[in-house]
Amino acid sequence: MNGFTRTRHSARAQRRNRLATFGFYALGTLVLLLIFWLLFTILSKGLPSLRPEFLIKQPEEIDPGGGIGPVLFNSFYILLISLVISIPIGIGAGIYMAEYAPDNKFTAALRICVESLSSVPSIVFGLLGLAIFAEYFGIGLTILGGGVSLALLNLPMLARVTEEAVRAVPGDIREAGYALGMTKSYVIRKVVLPVALPAIVTGVCLVAGRAFGESAVIILTAGLSTSGEMWDFNLFSPGETLAVHLWYVQSEAIVEDARQIADKSAAVLVFVVLMINFMFRFPLWLGNRRKGR
Repeated sequence: MNGFTRTRHSARAQRRNRLATFGFYALGTLVLLLIFWLLFTILSKGLPSLRPEFLIKQPEEIDPGGGIGPVLFNSFYILLISLVISIPIGIGAGIYMAEYAPDNKFTAALRICVESLSSVPSIVFGLLGLAIFAEYFGIGLTILGGGVSLALLNLPMLARVTEEAVRAVPGDIREAGYALGMTKSYVIRKVVLPVALPAIVTGVCLVAGRAFGESAVIILTAGLSTSGEMWDFNLFSPGETLAVHLWYVQSEAIVEDARQIADKSAAVLVFVVLMINFMFRFPLWLGNRRKGR
């Protein structure tokens, strides 16, 4: 009787396992189809009519046929500034929290604060940047203010992702390094970080894509205009980005081809975000493939 009961329970567990597996596969397929549908919808509207001159021409306020040259440059420029600030500080903070910070109430409270800041709406960081740069320092709406404000927005997420990635590295790997006479800093640089690098790169991809497509922070700290030059490296120039330009064209512009400009701008925005992820992940994929050989 006991054997028969165990057999029934085993058969029931197998059916539940197959049902759960099918459900997870179905949900995963549904999510992938939704993502591909969104990408196809956005790219198919903008890419067919996209021309190279659109990427370098000046935006037009009244006449049709404007481009996105300065705003596209500002997007990359502000993204670069934010990553130069946020990557070393965020990764360093994550390593400190995972490897050096003592396990006490203060550290636990600090970790809660970092997690809370990761979920704060971006407009709050925009208001913070506005108060610091436009009001306190009096430099107005500038590329510098937009880049630093975006760095502040991305720091909590990058620090938390790095901490979790470093903590996920098995302790046996660290102990093996210590057994060979390595110092703690050497183990972190040569053993822990290479293992945690894929997860850290994922975090960098997330903050980079978020920074490139952010609009609320840029509106409040960098403004709704450009200097009118294609390659303006002046940090104190106004810094309208592609995401802000897309919002403006879709909601405020009076040009005849505003809808076409919005479709092409959206396609460029999505394509660039995809390329950013590919550029960060391709070296990791190439390295893993070489290791596999």
